[in-house]
Parts: sequence; structure tokens; C-alpha cells
Amino acid sequence: MQAQIIQTIMGMIASACFAVLFGVRDRKLAWIAAGSGAGWAVYLVCVGLGHGMYWGLFWASLFVSALSEVLARVVRTPVILLLVPMLIPEFPGKDLYYTMYHFVRNNYDEFAETSNMVLLEAGAIATGIILASCAAKLAWSITAHVSHRNNGRCG
Repeated sequence: MQAQIIQTIMGMIASACFAVLFGVRDRKLAWIAAGSGAGWAVYLVCVGLGHGMYWGLFWASLFVSALSEVLARVVRTPVILLLVPMLIPEFPGKDLYYTMYHFVRNNYDEFAETSNMVLLEAGAIATGIILASCAAKLAWSITAHVSHRNNGRCG
């Protein structure tokens, strides 16, 4: 349990530092740190429940993407400014490192194995982002349509 707490805190710090590189300076840093910590907690819960690493990445990226869609409207900022730093803990850095390591060392069997893992992890993250973005666009368009219809009836 202590390792998971340390992982979550380190992910929050890394996300906030990455956001600073994007030029985020104000209260958005706190939202980014909290969102990335919550996303990593979703990943840890999914993996802890035995759903596997890929499903954990999918659900974590879906959660973080949906959260960044909502927070972007609350704090009035572009979604990408919140989404990318919040996803930093989910990026498969270790597997990317070993993919390049095996490639440089001409270990092509291990390279193929680790690159396959990286592609599956990236696919899980991308699928979560795409689904959350489509769901948000659908929800916002339904809300706008209903609001427009209600305004038309009253006026």
C-alpha cells in the first residue's frame, strides 16, 4: 500500500512539473496534479482487482480524459493543456526505454516483445482518450440542443 501511495504522489509531482513546461502557472497546476493522482489511483485499483495492465491503462486514460473535458470547461482552458500532463503517469516509459535498449543492443527478439507491449499500452491509452472525447462531444451537443429547444419554447 505504501508503494502505491508513493507512486501516486510521484505521478502528481511529475504531472505538475510537466505542466510547468507547458507554461501552466496558476491554480490549474493543482487540478492537474489532483487529476493525475486520481488517474493513477484508477490504474492501481484496476490492476489490483486483476483486470491487467492494459485494461488499467484504458480505464485510467478514460477517467483522466473525461475529467480533463469537464475541468477544461470549469476552469476555461483548452482540454489538451490539462489532458497531456494528467496522462504523464500512464505513459509506458519503462517499456519504451527497454524497447530502445533492446534495439540498440541488437536483441531483436526482446525488441519485438517490448515494442508489442508498448503498442498495446499506447493503444489502450489512445482508445480511452478517443472514447472520452467522443462521449464529451456527444454530451455537450445534446446539452446545447436541449438548451436551444428550451430557449425556443420560452421565447
